[in-house]
Amino acid sequence: MDRAQAAGYKAQFVCSGLWNGNKTLADIEADELTGIYPHVAAIVPTLKADIDEPAHQVSVAFAEDMPPRVARHNPVTGCTSMPIGWTSDGTRLPAEALERAIPGSADALAWPMGDADASDPRIMMITPFDTLVESAFEAKAFGGKTSGVVIVHKGRVVQERYKPGHDMHTAQRTWSVAKSIAGTYVGFVRQKGFNIPDVPVREWNVGGDPRKRITLDHLLRMGSGLVSDSPGNRTDAVYMGAGEVRQWTTLWPMLHQPGSAFRYSNNDILLATLAARDAAPDLHPHQMFDALGMTRTWAETDWQGNYILSSQVWTTARDMARMGLLYLNDGSWNGQRILPEGWRDYVTRPSGPQPEGPFGYGASFWLMSKSEGVPADAFAAFGNRGQYLVMIPSRDLVIVRRGYDGPDDQFNIAKFTAEVLKQIR
Repeated sequence: MDRAQAAGYKAQFVCSGLWNGNKTLADIEADELTGIYPHVAAIVPTLKADIDEPAHQVSVAFAEDMPPRVARHNPVTGCTSMPIGWTSDGTRLPAEALERAIPGSADALAWPMGDADASDPRIMMITPFDTLVESAFEAKAFGGKTSGVVIVHKGRVVQERYKPGHDMHTAQRTWSVAKSIAGTYVGFVRQKGFNIPDVPVREWNVGGDPRKRITLDHLLRMGSGLVSDSPGNRTDAVYMGAGEVRQWTTLWPMLHQPGSAFRYSNNDILLATLAARDAAPDLHPHQMFDALGMTRTWAETDWQGNYILSSQVWTTARDMARMGLLYLNDGSWNGQRILPEGWRDYVTRPSGPQPEGPFGYGASFWLMSKSEGVPADAFAAFGNRGQYLVMIPSRDLVIVRRGYDGPDDQFNIAKFTAEVLKQIR
């Protein structure tokens, strides 16, 4: 099983890195295929990725008596991991029937819809600020392995740096920042007028099922009470095995009363996303991205078209900053409402069970109100390997930090945020 999962992991990440991320194979191997799950880490480098450029498809063999693992790219949702034994017989994937804006089609427009006139030169060249951002790329200062930093103040980019081989158009996997994107997508669906029912998971709406008491709010707040086979941050059957999201997330039993315990979980967010899609089957995340100029952001799906919005989103640092600006503007964009009025207040309200540790939790967003030197209204999207999107409405500030951190070397986002605030007036 480990070899099959390792092959699936490599096929998926090489595919996404090449055609979502616009990265070289050498960079993918150095960045995306290191610091990964221990049970596949030693196997992945031994497997060969066969890249079919014309078909935008990657195959990775793992056993002589089994077909290879395959990941296939499409321009709407990025790469899809196919189940073992899948063959291309002309059948289209669900996403291949969709249309969206061409990546980079908005580049020439003014920031933030495009990239023109994005930076504020009055602040970009202030030496202490410049030195601070440069230090984010030095592990001794804040830890981790930084690949990009974008800081937006009063709507303009005031600092922007990338590691060699990356630039403003390089997309990386968001990991669990995708959970906050999922919460934003739920708001997008509601703003479009669609009702997500009180029993959001249709498979549980049967007589006697105690999970009928689990609401959408419970799911967004990691308070469903559902058990899972890991501490909550792993969904290997979906991420590495090409398992179908609906099949693998609706089967878990309840361990706690809904709303009584915090358990950080991929399953809760995947179920919330399924509920939003069931309520609005023709409304897709990429429609929200394109409305914000996030044309280099891909929300990937399983092979049945279900979005894996717990971690499988690829995006650039600037696109993450655009989502931050959406929240600074309380869900409005270019005079149009993308999210319901008050959605920011909702996702930052810690009304559910709270996690242990230095950060609180709202509805799909982390809260930084306990961080020293950081205003009480600071909230954030956090992802594995050092993906951070920090928003501070009271200071009109967005901080994006991208990275390839290892499990024992994490970037200190609270410390960095406090230091950035010292430079902002």
